[in-house]
Amino acid sequence: MTHRLHGLYAITPETSTQPSPLSDQITAAIQGGARLVQYRNKGSDRERKSAEAKSLLAVCRSAQVPLVINDDLDLAAAIGADGVHLGRDDPDPRAARERLGPQAIIGVSCYDQLALAMEAEAAGASYAAFGSFFPSTVKPNAVRPAPELLSEARKRLRLPLVAIGGITSQNGALLIAAGADMLAVVTGIFAQPDIAAAARAYTTLFPKETPR
Repeated sequence: MTHRLHGLYAITPETSTQPSPLSDQITAAIQGGARLVQYRNKGSDRERKSAEAKSLLAVCRSAQVPLVINDDLDLAAAIGADGVHLGRDDPDPRAARERLGPQAIIGVSCYDQLALAMEAEAAGASYAAFGSFFPSTVKPNAVRPAPELLSEARKRLRLPLVAIGGITSQNGALLIAAGADMLAVVTGIFAQPDIAAAARAYTTLFPKETPR
């Protein structure tokens, strides 16, 4: 199945403030319009991570929304996830592609560096992620690119662009206008009392025309 990388990109929180299971939270985010889900868990409990990832994969499969795994190529391969998101210290996109197959979604964090995104595209990445564009509680010390980076990347790259970091339903439209195909959000969705409604507020920011 080929997935369009366009719209709201929901990333799971490491510490949940919600009483409901993570799988229910993801269900609500998808009901609100999330088009891609990333399971992000930096902990070392392999058994818990595997169980959570499998439960999320079942939810995503039912909704026909792809699930990617943050950093953990082994876990992504083991559960048959739709892809993986790679950071600075993770395997090369080529290695991930070889491991997960030609249809896998291979995302790459490019921070504030267009050169990294160009390398990622040449290596067969599915999307390039830039940020943190705004102050973020998830990564408070992250680099802070200007929205103009998205505009420049849009001119230089063909692959979809993901914006991340402190994005709200108030500032997200600025990033979409600058060239972002997807807005990646954690707190703005999962720390809100009504997850579906919070997700919907982001979804409505995207124009209805065919994605770039």
